[in-house]
Amino acid sequence: HRPSLANPAPLGLFGFALTTFVISSYNAGIFGVSASDPINVVVVLGVFYGGLAQAVAGLLEFFYGDAFAATAFTSYGAFWLSYAAISIPWFAVADGYSSAFTDSAHADFVFSRAIATFLLAWTIFTFIMTLGSTRTSVSLCVLFCLVALTFTLLTIGEFGRYLGVHRAAGVTGIITAFVAWYNALAELLQSQQTPLIWLPVGKISQ
Repeated sequence: HRPSLANPAPLGLFGFALTTFVISSYNAGIFGVSASDPINVVVVLGVFYGGLAQAVAGLLEFFYGDAFAATAFTSYGAFWLSYAAISIPWFAVADGYSSAFTDSAHADFVFSRAIATFLLAWTIFTFIMTLGSTRTSVSLCVLFCLVALTFTLLTIGEFGRYLGVHRAAGVTGIITAFVAWYNALAELLQSQQTPLIWLPVGKISQ
């Protein structure tokens, strides 16, 4: 019996993968861009694809009956939306720090610490979700391990302002994006009645 609701997991995974790939390319400093360049393209993706589309997929997962996927997609959709909001002038997040301190250098330092704390909180959340992923599939568990590693490196890089660690987070993020794309394609193919091929995901027995 096929459920009347289509599997929303491919949408959520594709939204996460593509947005992660683009921002990680910035962080890794490849394709002629670097972390110091304007991230306007990432912000747009963070709002519409990694954010709204992934959050919608998460909400649909509640109806689909998958609490883990619903929590993951809705949460990471909210992450991308909140990350984008930090960079959108209309929200005035950065301006709030610059207006609170007369010393611009101190304002930048406090703002950097705030971003690092933001990333640390998402790192903790990701480790919790990684534990939950151990009863899904091998490929999904590997994905969450990589996401946790990426967030850990981003947090360390932001707290210490280590450029090398930040770039390492970008490289890890790119690998994460490809693993997310693999999971997305596997879910998409499994959702078809007559898929062209099957991609192994390593279902973990309860």
